[in-house]
Amino acid sequence: MDNAARSGPDPQVVKQAIAWALRLRNNRANVRLHAQCVRWREAHDDHELAWQRVQALQQELSSQMAAIPGARVALENVSQGVGRRQALKMLSGVILVGSAAWLSRDLTGWQRWTSDLATATGERRSVQLPDGARLQLNTDSAVDLDFNAQQRLITLVRGEILVTCGAPSSAPLLVQTRHGLFEGIDGRFAVRQDSDCTRLSVVSGNVAIHSPHSADGLSTQVHAGESYLVHHTHATLAPPLDMDMGAWVDGLIVTRNMRLAAFLSEVGRYRPGYLGCSAEASDLRLSGVFRLEDTDKLLAIVAQTLPVEVRYRTRWWVSLERSA
Repeated sequence: MDNAARSGPDPQVVKQAIAWALRLRNNRANVRLHAQCVRWREAHDDHELAWQRVQALQQELSSQMAAIPGARVALENVSQGVGRRQALKMLSGVILVGSAAWLSRDLTGWQRWTSDLATATGERRSVQLPDGARLQLNTDSAVDLDFNAQQRLITLVRGEILVTCGAPSSAPLLVQTRHGLFEGIDGRFAVRQDSDCTRLSVVSGNVAIHSPHSADGLSTQVHAGESYLVHHTHATLAPPLDMDMGAWVDGLIVTRNMRLAAFLSEVGRYRPGYLGCSAEASDLRLSGVFRLEDTDKLLAIVAQTLPVEVRYRTRWWVSLERSA
């Protein structure tokens, strides 16, 4: 199975499919628009795959619409003829968020089935590898393993891992991501794969970045306490972080004067749906140690620490807004 089949359609293609679904929902009689959507679907296999998944998941979501407060409000406003355009916009937003949540669950579930090791949203997992090394997976992560006499390869399909090197071996311990290839020489290191780059953080020991190479064509040596941002073509020393990159192993998020918007982006990785804050609250700063096993309780503690209120529009849509 190739990588494309393994990981499903690209997230950007998924967003395009959702956008097409919303446009057609709001313009059912537009024959020209329907024809344009058909051409988009036929342009690539991933387009059709994303489209079919969106359609299937929206059908499932439709059966749940009565349970979504935002959808009820929108439908009531439309039926009363009050603010039809605004109500339709709200309804489309609910459908978009709901579809994205269901679709994300579906794609992640597919990767959990096809990857050697994986975790669900909010789950963490620790595994001892055949060579004695310890592999820990953070929330919503997946890896493939290829261990043989020549190499010990961990391919990070998605998410974040922490590797503790085992006993020395003649076969190198390698971690592969979309952006680079890393060799754990000794000690402990974390690898987090985001959409635009991979972050390598060395807790102890040393790690070599083999790909991409440095400007002189040699591997980059990363030492304890250092972090690098690795792109397809280059690797750069990362600025100091406002959070402890390895605290998730203990079920914690540890912050140091962190922006609330950035903090919620991190916490959002451990719960389904949308978690964010208003523009007025985004620059508030937060320091402390927070437990991740119950993110609703965590948010309540944040509201006691900062001048914000937690607003639940639905169980999948939570926003923190600055107190009046």
